[in-house]
Amino acid sequence: MRRRLTVLAAALALLAGCAAQEAGGRPAKPRTIEPVAGCGARAWTDPADLAKNRRPARCDKGAPAARPLKKQRSLTIATGTLNAEYVAPIRMALAKGEFAKEGLDVHLKVLPTPEALPLLAKGDLDVLWAAPEAAVLNGIAGGFDIRWVAGNFSPDPRSKSGLWVRLGKGETARSASLKGASLGTMIGKGSVIMYPMDRSFARHGARMDSVTFQQLGSSDVLTALTGGGVDAAWLLDPVWRTVDGDKRYAFLGGQPQGEPLGGALYGPNLLQQDPDAGVAFLRAYIRTVNTYFRGDYKADRAFAAELARLLKVDADVLTAVPSLRMDWEIRKGTADRLQRAYRDARVTKGPPVPENRLVDRSFYAEAVGHRP
Repeated sequence: MRRRLTVLAAALALLAGCAAQEAGGRPAKPRTIEPVAGCGARAWTDPADLAKNRRPARCDKGAPAARPLKKQRSLTIATGTLNAEYVAPIRMALAKGEFAKEGLDVHLKVLPTPEALPLLAKGDLDVLWAAPEAAVLNGIAGGFDIRWVAGNFSPDPRSKSGLWVRLGKGETARSASLKGASLGTMIGKGSVIMYPMDRSFARHGARMDSVTFQQLGSSDVLTALTGGGVDAAWLLDPVWRTVDGDKRYAFLGGQPQGEPLGGALYGPNLLQQDPDAGVAFLRAYIRTVNTYFRGDYKADRAFAAELARLLKVDADVLTAVPSLRMDWEIRKGTADRLQRAYRDARVTKGPPVPENRLVDRSFYAEAVGHRP
């Protein structure tokens, strides 16, 4: 694992130097923002609104309408998995021809973020459907021209996907001790889950650097928690349902409601060379969310069955947990909070990257016709 990180760091440093030399910056002329039919005031929310009950931005079904590019453009999108629910809007957009309506020939490629990131910076990939992990921040700090341009989802209030702890004698969820705990997770310390985990640990008087992390396989995390191999674990959908209601375990918190922690990352291809295609990609994604993923989309049994077939998961497993709140917007300050957690976990160094070097909301603003 250490060797892999060293190789990645070297690759990032080399490519960042090239990117810093080649980057041409943003287009000098501001792009024209026109009103979009079906996307009114509800299609944009104040990024500073961090209310848990904030309603995600929405346009009418079928909006924004397609605006085909003058010339067809082929895009390669990297994602860590094709089966996770957060990838569902991209998979559905492909299945329903929403990208094709925009003149986009989209190809999905399965790659983990550490492998995809240098390719995105170099221009061998167009979009990375992932999250601003520590590796992304380190790459941008080193000179990569990469931006987080759209969100993906936030959890339903009923979801208990997140940090679970095995309670000691006399402990409750409020009094559970995490100091010096061992923690099992599928994802390493450079993941965005460090942010909600950092908050949970702080509420229980513990620091992230006091925790022993054990990176485990998907089938081993729950076993390690219930078998006593670890004191706490980050349980994903629908695994947490196994311990929900068992008084021996307590849910301490998950991803903040109303705050997406991932989505679309653009590299220089769409940021600089072809921003029209960048807007078209998000227009198709947003239209798919508005058309197929409004509210509790799993309540429609026929659609849930279709979605399960598309993701190649069991329909009963898919519907056993609440629908995600699909959300293409990015909250103000999320980048700062992520970086604080990464520093607490000691996976990033140096000064924080300013939000304007990580986040670019202009692409989805143009897609829905919002004028700054």
